[in-house]
Amino acid sequence: MKKIIALFLSSFIWLGTIQAQETQYMVFEFIKVESDQLFDYIEYKDLMEKVYRQALNDGQINGWDFWSLQSGGDDSDFQHIMVTYYDDPVKMMNGMDEEAMIQYTKIAYPHLTEVQIAKMFQEALNMRDMPMRLYMKEIVCTKDEFVMKPGVLASFDLMKAREGRFNEYEKAEMEVFKPIHQNRIEQGLMGHWSFLKTALPQGSQAKSTHLTMNMYKDYMQFFNGQAYEDMNQDEAQRKAVNEGLNSRDQKWVYLATLENVVR
Repeated sequence: MKKIIALFLSSFIWLGTIQAQETQYMVFEFIKVESDQLFDYIEYKDLMEKVYRQALNDGQINGWDFWSLQSGGDDSDFQHIMVTYYDDPVKMMNGMDEEAMIQYTKIAYPHLTEVQIAKMFQEALNMRDMPMRLYMKEIVCTKDEFVMKPGVLASFDLMKAREGRFNEYEKAEMEVFKPIHQNRIEQGLMGHWSFLKTALPQGSQAKSTHLTMNMYKDYMQFFNGQAYEDMNQDEAQRKAVNEGLNSRDQKWVYLATLENVVR
């Protein structure tokens, strides 16, 4: 396992050197909280917004989002998604450990004692379950001026490339689906789209290999976007779309509302 992680890091460091600041690395944490503890956890994530802002100011992260889920494969699976953004794979893999979180909490909340901070973290860890964490690299995204702010919507679509069609699927997303989403953005039917590849976990047993993020400024734009149909596609374009769809399995679709954001 250590050899696999080392190989992954070395390849990602090389790519990061070439692409400099253009590439984003993200950690997606799917969170489950028991219904009787949701109110307490809402208080906790509001505290975390200030903590992650300190990490942003310190250059440890590029951003942080906290999303509330409206739908999924099973409504009881997760209630929230946290996304932390990094500018290189080493920072992503090291992440924000408990010691660093406590130090940033001390800066954000100087009136709290160490005992109070330790108690707050322990209570938060006890109330949440994190059944899935994904380490991802953004491959491509649309050109837009979308502003991330509380209230925007996102569709998180987890995909799994079919066996033997990994490269074919990635090519379809970049060459077929990206232009479609870019056209929707230019028509005001979408805010932003990005395509990501799973770095970890990997292997045949991994639940997904890729993820697409579809952003909308509000429900009006979301529903207008869902009703959109490109009637100007020719036969070759329709064939390319169908081949792209057949090269992957859409595992789950999660619709979420942005509650907290740090940029």
